[in-house]
Amino acid sequence: MNALLRLGYGAVGQLARVAARLAPAADTKLARTLRARRGIRGRFAAWGRTGRDSRRPLLWLHAPSVGEGLQARPVIELFRARRPEVQLAYTFFSPSAASFAATLPVDFHDYLPFDTLGDVRSALDALRPDALVFSKLDLWPVLVGETARRAVPLGMVSATLAQGSSRSGRAAVALLRDAYGALDAVGAVAAEDADRLVALGVRRDASIVTGDTRYDQVWARAQRVERGSPLLGPLASARTTLVAGSTWPADEGPLLEAWHALRGAHGPLRLILAPHEPTAAHLEPIERWSREADLRVARLGAPDAGDADVVLVDRLGVLGDLYALADFAFVGGGFHGAGLHSVLEPAAFGSPVLFGPRHAGSRDAKLLLAAKGAAAVSTSGEVGEVLGRWARDAAGRRDAGARAREVVRAGLGAAERSFALACALVDRGAARRGGR
Repeated sequence: MNALLRLGYGAVGQLARVAARLAPAADTKLARTLRARRGIRGRFAAWGRTGRDSRRPLLWLHAPSVGEGLQARPVIELFRARRPEVQLAYTFFSPSAASFAATLPVDFHDYLPFDTLGDVRSALDALRPDALVFSKLDLWPVLVGETARRAVPLGMVSATLAQGSSRSGRAAVALLRDAYGALDAVGAVAAEDADRLVALGVRRDASIVTGDTRYDQVWARAQRVERGSPLLGPLASARTTLVAGSTWPADEGPLLEAWHALRGAHGPLRLILAPHEPTAAHLEPIERWSREADLRVARLGAPDAGDADVVLVDRLGVLGDLYALADFAFVGGGFHGAGLHSVLEPAAFGSPVLFGPRHAGSRDAKLLLAAKGAAAVSTSGEVGEVLGRWARDAAGRRDAGARAREVVRAGLGAAERSFALACALVDRGAARRGGR
């Protein structure tokens, strides 16, 4: 990073620290992101004094949000099972990941401090890591630079970069090229990702293809789901069920229009709808639409949910299990500017997947389409056509679902390879620390 860019980047970091002290008590994502950094140096230092065992190696994993955290979790679980002597520290950036982080079997978890030299040095002094591994793509130049200066090995797992990503822009490359070049080992999702990462600055000799750990994560969840659980048991039904997950209003418009047209045309049908943001402002219009369409609607967990025509999911964290009930699935984001959400979760249960037109950035969607385990649609008429076909043709639906499940099965093994990569970094770092 050149001196002028470094100066500007440092100034932004200091402004963020000031903003954190002044952030109002509002419930916006930005306000929560800033407030979470108050006292963060003290929290890291306190754990460093009371929780850090200097006789044990420590792996620091960073994943900015829940999606990247799901990619890190299989690696974390393998460390817990096979390398219990290794302490694990986990950081995240987004407030949406705070509750997820609390569920992980790690020794320490907290927000990532601001990427300023003072905050970074304080965190490294407290954690004293033997390796720092990033999940997917998100890294920070000051953190990487100071970690490398201390001769702590750096890595990345499930690394992926979409074609045309903003990370490939001139400003981003100027800011991050040195950081990518400092990575000692990068496990890319696919060969094309490895090539794009090398173009960003990753050394060719540091890059290998390890695959995407999300395949292992969703497969394991599908294998251990209990259909008689308190969540799923009351929803058991012989009706053909569509589970629509992570939807936005832009998705729900064509979906609900098509679903209303299908009602009664293909036998008894049921819709389980899990909006991406299950707020009152999002849920109440769906409830009104259901009543106006003369459909029985109930919130998840209500006594009559098992008999409802529309089950409305009003909480987070359960969608991955609810896909077990799907005869077919609709994944949101494809009609929304944010882009397509995870299509792997329903595919792991053997459900064919339907999604909207904005899926070009999803490698998983492309694989499912190529395998004929999914369908992409652009209008409510196309939504209705595909859902109608799957509703009336159970054999064809099951065949498409089996193809989707095979795509997930074929992607297994990334967790083992990523675990091996991280183990090598930890052992290298511990050996260096022991030699000092």
